Amino acid sequence: MLVTIHPSSAKGTITAPPSKSSMQRACAAALITHGTTVIENAGNSNDERAALNIIEKLGASVKREGNKITVVSNDHIYQYKDTRKNVVVDCGESGLSMRMFTPIGGLFNYDIVFTGEGSLAKRPMDFLEQHLPKLGIEVKSNGGKIPVTVRGPIHPKEITVDGSLSSQYLTGMLFAYAKAAKEPVTIKVKDLQSRPYIDLTISVLKHFGFHVINNDYKSFGIIPQDEPPLTAIKYTVEGDWSNVAFLLVSGAIKGPVLLKGADINSSQGDKKILDALYACGANIVLHKTDIEVNGGELKAFNFDATHCPDLFPPLVALASYCKGTTAISGVSRLLHKESNRALSLKNEFGKMGVEIELNGDVMKIHGGNKLTGAKVDSHNDHRIAMACTVAALGAKGNTEITHAEAVNKSYPGFFADMKKLGVNCGGY
Repeated sequence: MLVTIHPSSAKGTITAPPSKSSMQRACAAALITHGTTVIENAGNSNDERAALNIIEKLGASVKREGNKITVVSNDHIYQYKDTRKNVVVDCGESGLSMRMFTPIGGLFNYDIVFTGEGSLAKRPMDFLEQHLPKLGIEVKSNGGKIPVTVRGPIHPKEITVDGSLSSQYLTGMLFAYAKAAKEPVTIKVKDLQSRPYIDLTISVLKHFGFHVINNDYKSFGIIPQDEPPLTAIKYTVEGDWSNVAFLLVSGAIKGPVLLKGADINSSQGDKKILDALYACGANIVLHKTDIEVNGGELKAFNFDATHCPDLFPPLVALASYCKGTTAISGVSRLLHKESNRALSLKNEFGKMGVEIELNGDVMKIHGGNKLTGAKVDSHNDHRIAMACTVAALGAKGNTEITHAEAVNKSYPGFFADMKKLGVNCGGY
């Protein structure tokens, strides 16, 4: 899909889209919970549908009515009684679903083949073969890539894992341990990245009655559940700060934008977009439940995105309009996303007249000059498509974005929401 963004203002009131990070974790928690879970404010992105497909394939009953999803699961699902040799689950392009559900797959006493498509086929899965066999889980991969086959049952024990590549594997292990542990057990972690996402994981587990103790992100103690009763749990998906960031940056560039439904007390790390907006001089007003952002004298800023790497794309769009040179650290976290985001941002923003330097773990954006509309490519990366859209608002001339349908991975309503703010999105 080709979408043309005409220079536009972004003015109006918009509601935060549901958090796919929160939703996918709620799906995992519903799978391991003995009883009925009602998930409200559920999104419908590709990644969220992938998570629902996975838990259904693994034995849960899933019923959707609008933005409400009812999941019924029980402890019988771990004993496979069919004559088939395995179950194949498709993670789509969802890195979180792949990395989170593979350790959870170790709860089951039959082969589960995890597969996917697109960029997921290129992402390394060495962590699984390195750590899961230590827990009694059989693992087979395609040379460290998908498809990956796992077979339990898992035997939780004290283990030390590397958290430098992704926190998503640790998220999966915490879910699996929380369900399977029969006595207190500890997971030790070296160099944990994206710590706020682990905060979100622990928050979701707590909501579902599981107990995980965070020891300064160096180790995590799992306290076994009592014999689980049949439960009825209601979980409301919060607004998605990863996607909210693009809406707020739109307000800073060509606003004002009034945002509803984003919890400033959320454990999502990407709410740090507010720190960047304050630092660059944007005008921000925090209401009780709303956030209003308008442009100001935007100036360059420094930002550490090591623990919130998904903010790089909206931060680059913001920095493009900030006078001076902005420095964002954490570039090493961008290599194994839907694209190599460091290079994708450098190349596509370069077409629009924004000079970006990559110096080791630091990205420098030379901003403040008038952007020029250009034909850019999303690289099939949802966040690159959204970043180029936001950057195009104040450009001179139209910007054409190829493969713009990539936004469906996390925010299928993105262009519709931009239109609500008055943005001219041709071709959508």
